[in-house]
Amino acid sequence: MSETVDKLLDAAEGRIRTGGFHAVSFRDLAADLGIKSASVHYHFPKKEDLGSAVVTRYADRVMAALAIEAEGAVTVSDKLAALIRVYRAALTTEDKACLCGVMGAEALGLPEPVRAAVRDFLGANIAWVAAALHADGIERAEEKAAMAIASLQGAMMLAVNLGETSLFDKVAAEIHAAATRQS
Repeated sequence: MSETVDKLLDAAEGRIRTGGFHAVSFRDLAADLGIKSASVHYHFPKKEDLGSAVVTRYADRVMAALAIEAEGAVTVSDKLAALIRVYRAALTTEDKACLCGVMGAEALGLPEPVRAAVRDFLGANIAWVAAALHADGIERAEEKAAMAIASLQGAMMLAVNLGETSLFDKVAAEIHAAATRQS
C-alpha cells in the first residue's frame, strides 16, 4: 500500500468513526491530505471501494490485536478479558466507538460491499467469542457470543456519547462475570 493510500484510509476512518460513512466525501479527504479530489478517485474509484478498504484494514488490525492479546489465553475468562482489552483500547486510546459499530448503525444505507465487510467483521467477532465458549463447553455459545458483542458495541456507543468510559467497564465486567459463572 502506498503512503497516500494509508493516509486516505486513516482520514476516512477518522471521519467515519466520528460522523458516519455518509459524512465522508472525497473532497473532504482530498482537503485533509492537501491533494486533488481526482487523486482520491484514482486510488478509490467509488466511495464503496474506499469504505470496503477502510473496513477491511480495520478488521485486520482488530483481529491482529486480538490474536496478540489472547496469546496464551486458555480459559474462556482469559479469552474474554483479551477481547475486552482490545475493545477498551479502541475506546480509551482513540475516544471513539468501533468503526464497524458506527457503520453497523447505518447498515441499511450502506452500499452492499461495505455492508458485507461490516457484517464480516461483526461475524468474525461473534465467531471468535463463540469458539471460546464452545471450547469451554458452554451451551448456546453462538447466542451468547452475539449477546456479548452486541453488549460491548452498545457499551462503546454509550461511553462515547455520554463521555463515561466507566459505562463500558461495567458492561464488560458483567459480560466477563456471566461467562465465568457459566464455565
